[in-house]
Amino acid sequence: MSPRTAHTVRTGSFGQEQIRQAPKVLLHDHLDGGLRPATIVELARDAGYSGLPTTDTSQLGGWFRDAADSGSLERYLETFAHTCAVLQSREALYRVAAEAAEDLAADGVVYAEIRYAPEQHLDGGLSLEQVVEAVNDGFREGERRAAARGRAIRVGTLLTAMRHAERSREIAGLALAHRDSGVVGFDIAGAEIGNPPERHIEAFDHLRAAGAHVTIHAGEVVGLPSIQEAVQRCGAHRIGHGVRITDDITVAADGSVTLGRIATYVRDHRIALEVCPTSNLQTGAASSYAGHPIDLLRRLRFRVCVNTDNRLVSGTTMSQEFQHLADTFGYGLDEMEWFTVNAMKSAFIPFDERLALIHQTIRPGYARLRNRSLSHLPAPAGLSA
Repeated sequence: MSPRTAHTVRTGSFGQEQIRQAPKVLLHDHLDGGLRPATIVELARDAGYSGLPTTDTSQLGGWFRDAADSGSLERYLETFAHTCAVLQSREALYRVAAEAAEDLAADGVVYAEIRYAPEQHLDGGLSLEQVVEAVNDGFREGERRAAARGRAIRVGTLLTAMRHAERSREIAGLALAHRDSGVVGFDIAGAEIGNPPERHIEAFDHLRAAGAHVTIHAGEVVGLPSIQEAVQRCGAHRIGHGVRITDDITVAADGSVTLGRIATYVRDHRIALEVCPTSNLQTGAASSYAGHPIDLLRRLRFRVCVNTDNRLVSGTTMSQEFQHLADTFGYGLDEMEWFTVNAMKSAFIPFDERLALIHQTIRPGYARLRNRSLSHLPAPAGLSA
């Protein structure tokens, strides 16, 4: 009997409800990519925004997913024009942040880092400071609502600078100013082509000198040069996506694997790869779930974790992402827990707080699910109940 077969017999079925109940950790999720369709319609009405493709909430979610299924990162990013258009007031930002925390908690997420670019929310007259305060207040409200429903979640904020713009140094300073009030790190995002991480080196030098946490979108469209710059020049502690690391991994016909210098550096230094399977299919970074490199990276013991990227735009949740992986690779609770602990180890909160979540919430949660699965297994032949 293979280890996989033995695991399946031991833990029983691995269904949607079991996945939803399992504690999950999310490190790569965009605030403006995860709105509820009904909320978009209401906010558009309140703001007088008439650019939505439809105001039918059931059709709007489908429109976002269809528009993102182009295989192009640039086309994928165009969908955010609509969500950003309705997020230009304190009330809208507060509401969407609170709902994001609620929705994630309902899906079993116990810790999340949600990112957004403050510079994209200034058209209604808000200052950068007011944007950050509105989102942070919204997350705290969402945490309270979730706790009242018995679904505790902790949310940290990542401030993103747009890689095609010129405000990264300013946003880095904003992240440092608010790192004692909910902001846990800094990111850059946007079209990779023509906008290398090194373009924002002043911001990264400033953050490094202040001992701040950094994650960088890299290796999604542009390959190894993007990843190498992010980790070795800009000091990234995590890589957003990073799936093109496989350009530096050679798998021989006999199954033996050789890692190049960059892949070795990333693995040796435990630089987390924030992998987003469904989004990677939409942007052309992977051709299918079966062809996605996440399983290779897992088997090679990279610090890889599972993420949603944009729940609305990708039409996904953390539970759905794990369901795709379970269906494709036969993953069970052991693999799901491994990905989750990986993510928690790489979170941008203090070490003792990460350990507390791992040992007080995550591992006990998976232990309960295993015990529940075992209790539903049929008794061995020849034994009475």
